Amino acid sequence: MSDNKKHNRKDAYEQKYYRPQINIGKVLTKVPVVLAEPCLQVHTVHRTCFPENVLEIKDVKKQLVLTQCRLLLPTNKLFIKGYVRKNIQYAAITEVTSKSAAVSSDLHSHTEHIPFSLITEIKDFIAKPEMPKNNNRQEFDFYVTKPLPSGYPEKDELMSSDLSQFHQASSENYNELPYCELVSSKIIEWVEAVDRCLLESSDLMNEGTFTKTEDKLVIDFKIKILQNQHVFVTSTTNDDDCDCE
Repeated sequence: MSDNKKHNRKDAYEQKYYRPQINIGKVLTKVPVVLAEPCLQVHTVHRTCFPENVLEIKDVKKQLVLTQCRLLLPTNKLFIKGYVRKNIQYAAITEVTSKSAAVSSDLHSHTEHIPFSLITEIKDFIAKPEMPKNNNRQEFDFYVTKPLPSGYPEKDELMSSDLSQFHQASSENYNELPYCELVSSKIIEWVEAVDRCLLESSDLMNEGTFTKTEDKLVIDFKIKILQNQHVFVTSTTNDDDCDCE
């Protein structure tokens, strides 16, 4: 390969960086502002029904999902809805052999959603939220005069507004709605069978099956409440170490 082609191939893989144009001084920008970062707790009791006889639970995986997180301005009330996605891997009995004192089972999976809801107050704001501005509607009329029917003095007139017309001035404000981000979660769970029955075989002492469990859950989670607001950002220089042009 010639030197010319080698040089062109090298240039094709070179990376170039460009310096962006940066405004100097006090700049007004619109950015997400953190209003609050509350640590919340909710607890619930749930009953799980399995479609078959369960010998034992092998593993449980849980995931917190929020479906609603709304700061109801102009109040400080926070409304939260969600569920815990729970996947249970369990051993389902397929055969009991009394002669060898053995129980055969298959590994099955059961997934369910455990709903919860919470209403709380945000008492300590990191930054104050921008309260919504109200819409406004105002009606106005125009003065009209009309002649009166017979039976009234000739020089008298009907003086009022025109009922055949309607006039209105309305204004609408498009406010910034606060929104949430889920930061972290911790779920403590206590599961116990409520209908466990021992196997009839005397050789399989303490082995039994169940189809229902009662789950007690304590859910701790942290959220971040944000709102887009106008903020002044001050910059005195745009010098950097980039030598690229």
